[in-house]
Formats: sequence, structure tokens, C-alpha cells
Amino acid sequence: MTKVVEQEIFEESAPEYWEQACAELIKHDRILKKLIPKHGSVFLRTRGDAFTTLARSIVGQQISVAAAQSVWNRVLLASKNKVTPKNILALSIEELRGAGLSGRKVEYIRDLADHFDSGRLHANQWKGMEDEAIIKELCDIRGIGRWTAEMFLMFNMVRPNILPLDDAGLIKAISLNYFSGEPVSRHEAREVAANWAPWRTVATWYMWRSLDPVPVEY
Repeated sequence: MTKVVEQEIFEESAPEYWEQACAELIKHDRILKKLIPKHGSVFLRTRGDAFTTLARSIVGQQISVAAAQSVWNRVLLASKNKVTPKNILALSIEELRGAGLSGRKVEYIRDLADHFDSGRLHANQWKGMEDEAIIKELCDIRGIGRWTAEMFLMFNMVRPNILPLDDAGLIKAISLNYFSGEPVSRHEAREVAANWAPWRTVATWYMWRSLDPVPVEY
């Protein structure tokens, strides 16, 4: 059995702003005042480089976590255990299909690789760019929508003030925690989250923890 070498590296410490964000959210929000202390030993962790994170998001679209990991392991093997833009572009369509990717996902991951390899993305400038500018650039890539771009900003770039209103888990958590389970509109969710700024990423992360104490990895 061939051993798969995972190339992602997990950050073992919380983002530098995490402690300050938690303190301010506890001070200003009655729900988070109760929720944050319940999950004080866990925090948002980031892993991988930009291309790896986005490639994994494409691989995992519309399939289970277990299936996504299986396909990703096969993509890793096909890429000689290093998923880079050049390695993906060096693989034929048939080889990528053989790794378990659908025809559409092959198109998406190759387009992503081409964006990185050709320099059409300003990845080296993202650190100094506004959130919305990065989201716009990422959404120009086939197969990447706003939700995926927002997950990238949260889990790869660890931006502190992202509010993913297209995330069903966030909307459900706001409904349960702030509206006694009643349906919540995007407008109502945005109003609740206005109290979280400038730490909406952190508040969102704790909303997810209220539904599932075990963090999801992106």
C-alpha cells in the first residue's frame, strides 16, 4: 500500500488577535458571553498554502468529507505527493479523472492551477488587499464562489472580520441562539452580526461550535 504524505501543516497557536477578539465579544454580546467560555480550549486553525487550500475546496464540493479525503489522497499520489499548480497542469485529463475527479472538477482544478501558474492571480499581494478585492479575484476562477472565497479568507488568511451569510450552519446557529429557532433572514443575521464587528470571523467560528463542538477543517 502506497503511503500518502500530507503536505498541509497545521498552525498550533491561535491567531494573534484571538484573545482580544474573544474578550471584546464577551463584553458586547450576551450570547457569546456564555458560549465562548464553553469552548475556551479550541480555536481557529489554519493549514496549507493558498493553492492547496483552494484545490481541496474544489475536490470536496458536493461530496462527503470521507469521499473528499479519498479523492484528495489519490490526487496527491498522482501529483507525486505535492499538489502544486505545475504538477496539476502536468497531469492529463485522464489521470485527473482516474484520481476520482468528475469532468467538471477536472476543469475547475486545472483552471485554478492555470490562474496561479500564469500569474493572473495577485496572490503575493493578497496580504495587503481588502477582503472584498480578494473575494472578487477568487470568484473569477471557475468553481469558486463567494462562500468558498470567504472560507479561504477565514481558514487560510485568518482574516478577522468575515461574515459568510451563505453558510447554512451560521444561519442555523444565529436562529437557535438569538431567535429561539425561528427562521432568520440574511438581513436579520447581518443585524445580529453588526454587534460582532470587527471580529465577525471569531463570532462565526463560535456560532459553528454551538452546533458542533468539533471544528471542521478546510
